[in-house]
Amino acid sequence: MSKKIFIKTFGCQMNEYDSNRIFDTVKEIGFAKTHNIDEANCYLLNTCHIRDKAKEKVYHEIGRVKKKFKSKQKPMVIVAGCVAQAENEEMLKREPYIDLVIGPQAYHKINNKIEEYLEKQKRLDETEFDAISKFNFFEKIKNSSQKVSSFLTIQEGCDKFCHFCVVPYTRGPEYSRPFDKIISEAKILANNGVKEIILLGQNVNAYSNENYRLSDLIIEIEKIPEILRIRYTTSHPRDMTDDLIETYGKSKKLMPLVHLPVQSGSNKVLELMNRKHIIEDYIEVYHKLKEINPSIKFSSDFIIGYPGENENDFYDTLNLIKRIKFINSYSFIFSPRPGTTASKLKLIDRKISLKRLETIQKELFSQQFKMNKLLENNIIDVLVENKTEESGKFFGRSEYMTSVIFNANDDDVGKIVKVKINKSNQNTLFGEIIRNIKLKVA
Repeated sequence: MSKKIFIKTFGCQMNEYDSNRIFDTVKEIGFAKTHNIDEANCYLLNTCHIRDKAKEKVYHEIGRVKKKFKSKQKPMVIVAGCVAQAENEEMLKREPYIDLVIGPQAYHKINNKIEEYLEKQKRLDETEFDAISKFNFFEKIKNSSQKVSSFLTIQEGCDKFCHFCVVPYTRGPEYSRPFDKIISEAKILANNGVKEIILLGQNVNAYSNENYRLSDLIIEIEKIPEILRIRYTTSHPRDMTDDLIETYGKSKKLMPLVHLPVQSGSNKVLELMNRKHIIEDYIEVYHKLKEINPSIKFSSDFIIGYPGENENDFYDTLNLIKRIKFINSYSFIFSPRPGTTASKLKLIDRKISLKRLETIQKELFSQQFKMNKLLENNIIDVLVENKTEESGKFFGRSEYMTSVIFNANDDDVGKIVKVKINKSNQNTLFGEIIRNIKLKVA
């Protein structure tokens, strides 16, 4: 009987990368990927613990799988990722349908654990921290990603211990992969047809291996001819060092979008969060980058209604948003994560938090809409990623990561083309490809 695995991924880009590498691993023991859950004999749920009710979403999903396989043989069920790390043995006790729980730093053991389960039919928990062994293992297995834009993990874990964040407990301490191993993987991706590399890390700009920094990685990857664009996420304001800032003036392939989570515009709230930076630091980074390249734009993350946030703190955040004019951002109400310092704090009335969030999002969405509107009737560079379901239409992204829908041909995939923007909405630009004429790019 053929072995087929169905992988469902929740959460961040790191999880997407991990899911791809998990599949690269289980191929070694004969598994093929399927997008049809009905034909799977192994179901893997890669989980995220960042958002509210993450644990309950996992059990809801497992319930859905149980219902689907009620009248036929169940697949092997694996729960991976950060929820698995946080809950481990508790998940096996609560839900008998789960066969294997495996944490993010133990993926290199997944083949052995699958084979052990199939042999002994004994439910297993594998949640030891061992980032070095994990990456040493993955470096022996080629990254099979053949997407135009692909993730590449360079760093994992976090030593910042923000009071709201569970990452230090689920991903462990900061670990930076060896410089040469990252460059080697980047070249493999380039040979697979990848044109854009997004460097990943929980604190990606804290990357430090021997004498190499993130700036060194960017400059080295830029030398790979097939790679046309470079991005990185997620960064921390404390680690926006001068050498990284200066890279925006040196690199031709580093995109002019800086995703730099600030979380709050209030120094008081930042201190309560244990963010280890102040707003003045953030503004200084903003000005330094704008001085190097005025076309650079910012995106960010905001936690609204953090315990202790008052009206003045809220307006500090709103005023920061109006000042920076973020091109795209994520905003959500604070929700306590079990085991974190903030989980013990008194919550703000949810009605107040919801009202504040509504005001924040109205301003963020308005800024996003206006920026897209300004691009109408202009020509922009777009990296063509794939064909859409609509006949003759293709999907790509601008330098600022904005989605673009336009007409193109199959042989345009993987190329940077010029697109005239005809219309836009809050999230997407729509246009037509411009060929064989030289026009000034907006």
